[in-house]
Amino acid sequence: MDFDHAIAAHTEWGRKLAEYLANPDRSLQPEEVSSDKRCEFGTWLAGEGRKFAKISEYGAVVSDHARFHRVAGEIVRRANAGQKVAEETFLGAKSEFASASSAVVRSIIALKAKVGTPVGV
Repeated sequence: MDFDHAIAAHTEWGRKLAEYLANPDRSLQPEEVSSDKRCEFGTWLAGEGRKFAKISEYGAVVSDHARFHRVAGEIVRRANAGQKVAEETFLGAKSEFASASSAVVRSIIALKAKVGTPVGV
């Protein structure tokens, strides 16, 4: 797994959600966004990445990644339900999304530092 790619993909979610909040066209579904196993990184964590399961940093990544997806899914759920979802409130620097996003990035960096970038993964 290219950990830097995983970080970039999760960082990109902020932009994607901001665009979605401007026009919640139901192209995103909360069940899909909430699933931490449907994205490329989540699939890797649940599959090949399990080889790192005994490393504490792996557990932190799994937990933070799941939280990130739960928070993003809740934002989509609210937007799809027609609730006013202010970008600053839900995506701003002090939001739960920002906290979850920062946590997942920090934990990926910690796992990368611990194991390096695995070759062929």
